[in-house]
Amino acid sequence: MVSFSARSATLQAFMTVSPTPPSATTMTPLERRASASLASIFALRMLGLFLVLPVFALEAAKYPGGDNPAQVGLAMGIYGLTQGLLQIPFGMASDRFGRKRVIVLGLLVFAAGSFLAAFADSLSGLLMGRSLQGAGAVSAAVTALLADQTRDEVRTKAMALVGGSIALMFALSLLLAPVLVAHIGLGGLFGLTGALALAGIAVVIWGAPPEPLKHKDQARGKLSEVLRHPALLRLNFGVFILHAVQLAMWVAIPALLVQAGLPKDEHWWVYLPAVLASFVVMGASLFPLEKRGYLRAVFLAAIGLIALVQLGLLWTAASGFGIWGYGLLLFAFFCGFNVLEASQPSLASRVAPSHARGAPSSLPTNQPTPGPS
Repeated sequence: MVSFSARSATLQAFMTVSPTPPSATTMTPLERRASASLASIFALRMLGLFLVLPVFALEAAKYPGGDNPAQVGLAMGIYGLTQGLLQIPFGMASDRFGRKRVIVLGLLVFAAGSFLAAFADSLSGLLMGRSLQGAGAVSAAVTALLADQTRDEVRTKAMALVGGSIALMFALSLLLAPVLVAHIGLGGLFGLTGALALAGIAVVIWGAPPEPLKHKDQARGKLSEVLRHPALLRLNFGVFILHAVQLAMWVAIPALLVQAGLPKDEHWWVYLPAVLASFVVMGASLFPLEKRGYLRAVFLAAIGLIALVQLGLLWTAASGFGIWGYGLLLFAFFCGFNVLEASQPSLASRVAPSHARGAPSSLPTNQPTPGPS
């Protein structure tokens, strides 16, 4: 049996990237096209989801059956449940049948769920629509396709574009959701979500580069092979902790901002600058340091930064804090979060067997950022 230290050395070897010449870390035109097109697929899909999240709880209460808080919470959260159950099957299907086919199928399912929710006239209808939305679990296949089309030297940069597009859509949704829901209602937001998913299908077919065929000729990976991989298991656990912390934060932060004197419809004044400024920091730190072989140091520093933010929030929850203080804490959080969102999928694609890349991609993947309820 391999010792724990030996297993740790395996992941550390992948995280300790050797310095590479500038030409090796420059994206080719094909890699830039793949990164931009696949990031836009994530952005279109996530924007629709995020537009619904900030207003869902209030608007769903207006539907028949909406007076049951538990049912409203289930209708909101069932998307994540069905997506979590189907991420691995979709990822493994992309290994076998091809990435683009699975992505198009998943987006069609997601769009169908969005339109079902758009025409729902009761909370149970919303629940069914949200459940079907989650069944279109394409994140694994999109991440695997991006890994297929990029080299190891530029993959973190490509994954950062995906993670950055998701964070940007989150910030944009906080600005647009209250305005849109006042004009088109919750049903209109779901209809817009379905239309954005169909636009994503157009990007897959006509915008993304042709799918590499190399994985089709390789031996098929098994789920047991992925689940027994020690380096992947550590990354999976890290992603779980990261998003659990994120979810807990967005349950508490809106209330803390209100206590600090910022009305709920003005919270984007804090969120948007924090997200945008964190992009600048990530671009100025992660990519240059990765070129110099310091990916592991940046990875660990990001974990430490997020831990310090949690301690800061714990202290402010008891003593109170000003709006500027919360803005700085959120800026620090997004700096660490964006680095981990970019580096974790990249590391997973490096340590995963190439013939089973879709399955592990379905484990450490970019998940929707919960909005304030």
